[in-house]
Order: sequence, then C-alpha cells, then structure tokens
Amino acid sequence: MKVINLGETNSVLNDYIAQMRDKNIQKDRLRFRTNLERLGHIFGYELSKTLNYSKKSVTTPLGTAEINTPDDKIVVATILRAGLPLHKGILDVFDNAENAFIAAYRKYDKGDSFHINVEYATAPDIEGKILILADTMLATGSSIEITYNYLCKDGKPKHTHLVCPVASVFAVEYLQKTLPKDEITLWTAALDEELTSHSYIVPGLGDAGDLAYGKKL
Repeated sequence: MKVINLGETNSVLNDYIAQMRDKNIQKDRLRFRTNLERLGHIFGYELSKTLNYSKKSVTTPLGTAEINTPDDKIVVATILRAGLPLHKGILDVFDNAENAFIAAYRKYDKGDSFHINVEYATAPDIEGKILILADTMLATGSSIEITYNYLCKDGKPKHTHLVCPVASVFAVEYLQKTLPKDEITLWTAALDEELTSHSYIVPGLGDAGDLAYGKKL
C-alpha cells in the first residue's frame, strides 16, 4: 500500500488541518465542516493526477480544442457520519462520480474492547472502477478494512484510494499488512504516533462526527 502524506509539503492544507485541531476554532461546526470540504477538494485534485487520460475533441463557439481528460469511472464512498463533508468535497471535484455510503461504527463489548459493526450500506457496481473511500479519521484501521472488504464482495475495483486526513501510524502499519499492497493508495494530511487505550488518535482532533454535526446519545 502506497502512502501519500500531503501534510509533509507546505501548503494551505496545513492551515485547514491546524484549524480542525484547534480546540477553540473547532467549536465552530460550520468552519469544521467547511475545512473538511476544502480538504476533499485538495485530495480530489491531487488524486486526479493519478488517473488515466486520453485526448478528446471539444467544440468551442470558434473551433475545436484537443484536451486530455480522465477516462476512469469513479465511485466515491464514505463511512457515515464523519466522512460526509469530506465526501462532498471530493464529489465537488469528481461531480459525475457514483456514490456509496456505509454505516460502520464501533460497537463496544466488555471493557475497552469493541468490534466494527456494519448496519447499512448502499453502493453501485465497483467492478473495474476507481474506488475512493473517504473517512476523516483513521485510528485502528479496522473500519476502513471491513468497509473495503464489504464493498469488494460483489466486485473488484481497478484501484482504491483511501482518503483519511488524520491517521495514526498504528493504522497505517496495520493496513499495510492486511490490504492488497499494489491495489491501494492511502492519502493523508497528518500521521500521529499515539493511540489511547480507547483507540483515540493523539494529538488527533477529537470526535470528528460530533465536531461536524453535534454530540450523539
């Protein structure tokens, strides 16, 4: 699995990540969601450079222009609910993409142990297409792993791009061991070293779903 950390290069992306991490600024839910959408735009643009292109003729009011445009069919998928603003940002870039939505969450057992429960999923055919699977936080890697395998039950994508703005080193190493090496690219903007006993990323940014949409019961 190839890992691309856009946060290693100085750009305005780092300012958006800083605002999302800031415990005072992140109280503004609209700002938090907007920053996630902005990240989606940036990831989508950078990711677009990896697609397959061919030259096509476009008729203008004055003549004909030859332009290289992408050929790949794209499916943008997200894990509810924290990934929704990020999903929208990516979809703004790939506005003709098909979409998939998966409700996968931590279902706690005894103590601090938990398993990932998938209760809802809707997806188009992904066979031979570019799959972009977006989730704001990549803590243990379990949700992404289970969601990827779930989506691939009925078809194999041509290539999968995981878009996870904030990721833990643990999760990256875990996915490198469990997911296909040559068929997946992970895009991130921040790699954090620590996970708590409850599997929360440190320094991280908190609960992205709550920050975007409010606390849940």
